[in-house]
Amino acid sequence: MTTPKPTDITLHKKSRTLEVAFDSGEHFVLPAEYLRVYSPSAEVQGHGPGQQVLVAGKREVGIMELEPVGNYAVSLRFTDGHATGIYSWEILRDLGVNQEKNWQSYLDALEKNGLSRDPASLYGHPVPMRGPRPK
Repeated sequence: MTTPKPTDITLHKKSRTLEVAFDSGEHFVLPAEYLRVYSPSAEVQGHGPGQQVLVAGKREVGIMELEPVGNYAVSLRFTDGHATGIYSWEILRDLGVNQEKNWQSYLDALEKNGLSRDPASLYGHPVPMRGPRPK
């Protein structure tokens, strides 16, 4: 069975979401915060099983840019400077299909570790997010 391919990917900067429609008929609206904390990058996933990092304080993160990677993925550049994860079609679909379960697992992990989604909780003051880079 082949992985469904996106028929449409739309970045909504104002609502900080990525909307993805697949040729399977599936359609997902993925918040930037969710995509950031579940980034497929080694920085978040580690280099092996059990090495995942719990990323807190990303409630206000947005996506500044998305770039195609060949014909199999996209790369996202977030307002907090993170830009190393490559989101394959399979990863995007998996994040969409498992969004509710993943999100609850994330919220539970934050609570268990005494962490928050709020950036201020990490530094004791508001943390500005970057805007688009001048061209």
